[in-house]
Amino acid sequence: MFFHPMDFLILIAFGVSIWAQFKVKGNFSKWSDVPASSGLTGAEVARLILDRNGLYDVPVELVPGTLTDHYDPIARAVRLSEPVYYGRSIAAVSVAAHEVGHAVQHQQAYGALVLRHRMFPLVNFTSGIAPFLLLGGFLMQQFSLIGLGIILFSFAVAFQVITLPVEFNASSRAKDFMIAEGIIRNEEERGVNKVLNAAALTYVAAALISVLELIKYVLIFVQGNDED
Repeated sequence: MFFHPMDFLILIAFGVSIWAQFKVKGNFSKWSDVPASSGLTGAEVARLILDRNGLYDVPVELVPGTLTDHYDPIARAVRLSEPVYYGRSIAAVSVAAHEVGHAVQHQQAYGALVLRHRMFPLVNFTSGIAPFLLLGGFLMQQFSLIGLGIILFSFAVAFQVITLPVEFNASSRAKDFMIAEGIIRNEEERGVNKVLNAAALTYVAAALISVLELIKYVLIFVQGNDED
């Protein structure tokens, strides 16, 4: 019951996820050594794009760590890690512009982002309960528990899938912003794409793992009910 043919595909997806993480770190490290022609720091790029979009009240804050950059929709703040905040590289300006992309999405009530924010409290609740229901259902052969666990787990899967357009759209906005403001030149777009596409791949891998796991649980549930 615990080993299913789908586990092979899930294992491959985990491999892709690990590879994507190495890809992110590798590309960030490589393009952190390549200065951006604008000479601006990540913090300066973030501030410039925010102001161009009328987001004067959104601060750009420094956070500890590496690759810890994010946009906080509750505090409405762009938070950049030290290598991005102070960095003047292709990697730094790319990551900074991407996070500002999320701030602009928030300002414009981008549909996928709004849905993701509304789902978060529910997903935070269901994702904590679903594993226990699924595990209990498998151990006790109670398919009603497995069914309920599948329903709750499906919210987490939907959240992962909805995250994909949010991230891809933020990257697309980032590139458009940087080109429009002259932050990067045409020959620098390759580096920007490398950095942002590698990051996007991690979200694709995470969504793929979740979808495959959901399919596995559904197949087990259907098979169990057919046997009954």
